[in-house]
Amino acid sequence: MPVTRQLGHDPESCEEYGYGLGAPGGILLLKYRSSGGLTFGESRDDFLHQLYWSPDGVLATLHGSSIRFTGPGEAFWVRRAVSHEVRAGDRQTVYRICLREVPPALDALRAGPATIDDEAARLIETIARRGCDETTALNARRRILTGLAAPHTVPPSPDVHGTGFALTVARALSHDPADPTRLDEWAEHLRVSVKTLQRDFVREFGMPYTQWRTRLRLSAARVLLNSHPVTKVAHQVGYASPSAFITAFTKEYGHTPGRHQTAPTSMSPTAVRR
Repeated sequence: MPVTRQLGHDPESCEEYGYGLGAPGGILLLKYRSSGGLTFGESRDDFLHQLYWSPDGVLATLHGSSIRFTGPGEAFWVRRAVSHEVRAGDRQTVYRICLREVPPALDALRAGPATIDDEAARLIETIARRGCDETTALNARRRILTGLAAPHTVPPSPDVHGTGFALTVARALSHDPADPTRLDEWAEHLRVSVKTLQRDFVREFGMPYTQWRTRLRLSAARVLLNSHPVTKVAHQVGYASPSAFITAFTKEYGHTPGRHQTAPTSMSPTAVRR
């Protein structure tokens, strides 16, 4: 079962809630629901900063050559005029919060994951409802902004340095880390040589395809483990057996998936990059 769905699904519904629009302290919320996956394709907004958050699933986010997975305790922040891509899964609700002001804690972040506290998350859902008055919503907006924080462990996203072939594969795998397609099969699909595609992965991500795919799978697994058992996550990210998954996860992170599920830091965002 893919983490998110492929391109091409329109939302089942899209509701819009605006408060104090036109003023720097205003806020616009778009609430999306879908029966299939949602894709906010590679785009940029030159007028508004954006924050993406889903209360009930994983978001796959792309900026530059970084692919990250965020869970319900996290959001994805993008400053105005920054290209990005966001994907969500089946029957998932996604909030896109548009702002003219930058939250204080995210001032140094162009694009990347942000933690969101429980009260800020609750207020997003509260003001994305009919009948919420503007005064209440604008007071909630101030609290939402103070409920966001940038994780200290996430460095800036790297620039793109490859030819684009590796990024094409990376975008495809971001919705389904379990995809078993081999490097030679991707090369045939892209009509390039295996050597060219492998070289592009090293140039773009600093590692060969197989190593990058393993890190992508384990990165997705860290988020999925917050809401799914180890056995289900193992198959969801492409491992034939839980034991193989546990071995790979422990080698990468120094602790077992079961320990990760109970650790206080298990909600921290993860990224796959150079």
